[in-house]
This record gives sequence, structure tokens and C-alpha cells, in this order.
Amino acid sequence: MRRKVLRRLAFGFVATLVTTLVLAGPAWSQTGSSSGSGESGSSTGSSSGSGMIPFPSATGIGALTAAATQIGKPYEWGAMGPHSWDCSALVQWAFRQVGVILPRTTWEQAKVGLPVTYGGLAPGDVVILNGDGSHVGIYAGMGQILDAHDWGVPVGLHPLREFDIFAIRRF
Repeated sequence: MRRKVLRRLAFGFVATLVTTLVLAGPAWSQTGSSSGSGESGSSTGSSSGSGMIPFPSATGIGALTAAATQIGKPYEWGAMGPHSWDCSALVQWAFRQVGVILPRTTWEQAKVGLPVTYGGLAPGDVVILNGDGSHVGIYAGMGQILDAHDWGVPVGLHPLREFDIFAIRRF
């Protein structure tokens, strides 16, 4: 089962990367264009949506890969690993593996990193979910998040469409 999920993650990443390269190619050929963000290191583009399509961050992809090693482990409210996880602890741990220190709770995680619009969502982005920001996962591409979902549901991929998005953050 773990191989199947890892293959899906790899396929999703490759498909996202190829799509990004194909769609963003014309934007790279325009000289003198600007993303409109004014910040170095930000690839989210302008607020008008006219900027380049963002690339996934290497940090986010690394954290997604780390989180994927925990697939199949059980959910437990308040658990901080390594044998079981709650959602925010899994995200915190995964990003710690790539050198990013995140706060412990979903609400605190929603306030750090760079904000990302839904249109700029890329694999590796942290997605804070539910109308009250009470759940979090890492976007895995292809409409899926990797998360510690709920009692009786092991760490794994779940459709993003099943949730309301509270915030999206990139590291």
C-alpha cells in the first residue's frame, strides 16, 4: 500500500511540474515582466492573477516526502508521533525534517509562512482546513492532501474537495 501511495505522490509531483513548465513557459519568454509581488523568493505572482504560475517550493516537497513516510500510522488527538499523529503535529514534524520550525497548532500554523491563493496552490503547501481552521494537511497535488485525518482513519491522502479551505501557506 505504501508503494502505491508513494507512486501516486511521485506521479502527482511530476504531473504538476510538467504542467507548470508547459503553462509558465510563455511567461518566461517575456522580457521585462514582473511577478508583481515585490518580494524576492516569492513565486506567488501578482494579486491580479497575471503573474507566473508558481513552482512548488523545494522545502514543501521535502516536507511532503517526509510526511509520506508516516502513511498508515494511526490518528490520535494530541499525539506527536512517532507511532501516532494528530494533524498539526504531523505537519510540524514533516517541516522540521527539512529545517523549518512550525508552531504546534493549526491556528498558529495559519499565521506563518507566505500566504498562497487557491489558484497558486502547489504540492508541499500547508493547507489549513475547515471553516474554523481546525485541521491541517500538506497538499500532495492532484486534488489530494496528505494528513492525519481523524479517529479510525490512518495518515494518508484525502480529497481536498471534502474540506473548506481556511488558509494556504508556503515555506
